[in-house]
Amino acid sequence: MQREFGGILGATCIPIFLPLTVLYLLCVSRTPGGSLLQWPPPLPPAAQLWDPVAVALVLGWMVLQIFLYLLPVGKVTEGMILRDGSRLKYPINGFHALCISTALLALSVWLGMPLSFLFELLLPLAVCAMALSFLLSIYLYLRSFWAPSHALSLGGNTGNPIYDFFMGRELNPRIGHFDLKYFCELRPGLIGWVVINLGMLMKEVELRGSPSLAMLLVNGFQLLYVADALWNEEAVLTTMDIVHDGFGFMLAFGDLAWVPFTYTLQANFLVVHPQPLSTTGAAAIVLLNVVGYYIFRQSNSQKNQFRRNPTHSSMAGLETIATATGKCLLVSGWWGFVRHPNYLGDLIMATAWSLPCGFSHILPYFYVLYFTVLLVHREARDEQQCRAKYGLAWDTYCRRVPYRIIPYLY
Repeated sequence: MQREFGGILGATCIPIFLPLTVLYLLCVSRTPGGSLLQWPPPLPPAAQLWDPVAVALVLGWMVLQIFLYLLPVGKVTEGMILRDGSRLKYPINGFHALCISTALLALSVWLGMPLSFLFELLLPLAVCAMALSFLLSIYLYLRSFWAPSHALSLGGNTGNPIYDFFMGRELNPRIGHFDLKYFCELRPGLIGWVVINLGMLMKEVELRGSPSLAMLLVNGFQLLYVADALWNEEAVLTTMDIVHDGFGFMLAFGDLAWVPFTYTLQANFLVVHPQPLSTTGAAAIVLLNVVGYYIFRQSNSQKNQFRRNPTHSSMAGLETIATATGKCLLVSGWWGFVRHPNYLGDLIMATAWSLPCGFSHILPYFYVLYFTVLLVHREARDEQQCRAKYGLAWDTYCRRVPYRIIPYLY
């Protein structure tokens, strides 16, 4: 079996360099120059990396999100068919968790909690989140040896402990009915992203008396993205992360540490490096984000509906290609435009999130650069899996839809 992410070497190096990257980005964003290529790197004193308040906040946040996950609100839906023919059940209440978390946050601010303190605590919060992701990954790896063989991920069960620890041996680890991977995928990190952004906005208010237009746009755009993900939470059940990848360090670190502490980089940057933004410039950026969001949402909705019910009335008139598996490939609509129109929408939105930060620094565009690499790599993984699964039908689809993400370019 071909190993991904650089095989054993990648699985050894990534758990070392990713945490260092998070800390480096957070430190650089605080410096007056804000240079991504700053050397030597700004090293914080060890005392700035630890704070017992940060530990309490991270653990309290996890407990709150677990409690909200277990609330008997929203519907319960079934996931995709597993190798043993069964389907797992999942609570669809992530949007409820976002709303309740927001209401509790608003109440806390009203009662006088200085949310701006998140800016000062960002480094120790990141360290705590990274430590939690490592501890969770160790637990996931050890418990996987008691899982039945049909419950293991095909890509994370190679026999090499380093690689399997990184990729994740067990596909859907659960404690009773509590699904660990599904919970981490959209809850603590994604909602935490919104909370940290708001903390950066409040810090800007504390420093300058009011939030800047740039800060408002970044907060608004990213809140929309998170709210959309949780409103359409059921769609995550058809994604590669849930269906294919095991739950190991790769997803645990990404969900709990990488997302909340690198996706908030633009808001963090704006606290130290305020950027003027004209009304005309803001309007253009809003329009760009609307275009990206429209492509992202429409293409994802079409894909998810087709996967769950190809005969649905909304699929009428769309052209398909039959495959040897008995399933069909969608070859018209958004998926006849490029092979991954949702990735195109994602990249357009990522650009819109960074533009309010101006052009004087590369740092706020780290997310765009990283996300481009991520999506190109993910597209390559998709390509490999689909070619193995669909064979000649996939080759036919690729001839019909030659562009992968960006029409006439890639």
